[in-house]
Amino acid sequence: MGIDPTNPGPDASGAAAETTRPAAVDLARRTHPAAWLWLSLSVIALDQATKFVAARFLELFERVEVLPVLDFTLLHNTGAAFSILAGAGGWQRWFFIGLAAVVSALLLVWIWRTPRGEKWLPLALALILGGALGNVIDRIRYGYVVDFIHVHWGASYFPAFNIADSAITVGAALLILDAFRERR
Repeated sequence: MGIDPTNPGPDASGAAAETTRPAAVDLARRTHPAAWLWLSLSVIALDQATKFVAARFLELFERVEVLPVLDFTLLHNTGAAFSILAGAGGWQRWFFIGLAAVVSALLLVWIWRTPRGEKWLPLALALILGGALGNVIDRIRYGYVVDFIHVHWGASYFPAFNIADSAITVGAALLILDAFRERR
């Protein structure tokens, strides 16, 4: 019988000390990483709902100031991030759909194979997966991605984005942080 690292051993009276782990710790150790897929589904639902509202209430290229540094502007992006390949003639739609399908399948396998008890890695992967699928739904339905969040500082505008793009960015940042965290 091995040593239980969660049992601190006998107390001053010689009696074995009771371990009181929070229920959340036990649940995290038992929970399969695929349980994080609810987050992917939530990202997809929120992304599609906000794009629906933006398309319903904004005209293409219409700018509505929300804050001095934030506008809602309905845009159609046929390219990738920052409109890369937007003017490529149409082949990029199928390329990005295929790429997203392959990446999504790989992310699902990665999430599924993540050891139980991991938090940051499946969280990051679930966000990236939800964002990728949110954007691929647009590409399949419309042939472009609906972007509407437009951040700027004065006359300098950051490329427009959406909730799916935000989830991908946050997921990628968490993935990098998790990699640095594992090094320690």
